[in-house]
Amino acid sequence: MSSPESTAIFTRSWSLYDLLTEHNYMFHREIYAGIDRLMEQCDESFDRILDLGCGNARYLAPCLKRMQPALYQGVDLSATALAEAHAYLAELSGEVVLTEGDLLEAVESTAQSWDVLFTGFALHHLMPEQKARFFQAVGRCLADKGWFILVDVVREENQDRESYLEGYLQFMREKWTAVPGEQLEEACAHVRAHDHPESISTLREMARQAGLIHTHLVSRHAQHHTLLFSRHAVTAIPGSAI
Repeated sequence: MSSPESTAIFTRSWSLYDLLTEHNYMFHREIYAGIDRLMEQCDESFDRILDLGCGNARYLAPCLKRMQPALYQGVDLSATALAEAHAYLAELSGEVVLTEGDLLEAVESTAQSWDVLFTGFALHHLMPEQKARFFQAVGRCLADKGWFILVDVVREENQDRESYLEGYLQFMREKWTAVPGEQLEEACAHVRAHDHPESISTLREMARQAGLIHTHLVSRHAQHHTLLFSRHAVTAIPGSAI
């Protein structure tokens, strides 16, 4: 499971994450525009969605409003973020369940079958063996024709963690100009201590071992990727099979 320390910076100060998204430093606008286009291709029977590490659901909410699932469940460690999520999700006509908790524990313990599993900028906090467990749990609870959509930072092939961190910390210090200096250094310390992104090939292999044999790259914006994993080939969607 992800430790409380790995997400403490955001559970303690959710406003920092809101600041990052407001200035689009992690390409949320482009990413979620792509998610919206992707959701348009969902089968009409896709009506049960589990969002792991949902935060305040601010950016996924417009996609959900158009999709109107029968059940949306969001899980996050931040009570502050979940309190905000109620407002963003108020226009959903189906059942909305918001749960304070750990994403790995949530996916491993769910007894339901889900049409869409979604996680945004959360999986990289897990260690490799925890990510493998996460994928195994996804494979168990994902409906036969379901989709697992992953938005996260990704390392280049054959790039070690230290090289990745050097590049990402430089990106933060050069581009995140609206973040106050003290908060920026706290965020950099958080990334150095707790970010453990994988390469696409590693994620694809974890998914394959869990029975999700098809991988699509939906979008890429610098280190920030959107990947779709499924048991069956998915056609006529944005992105490319990899």
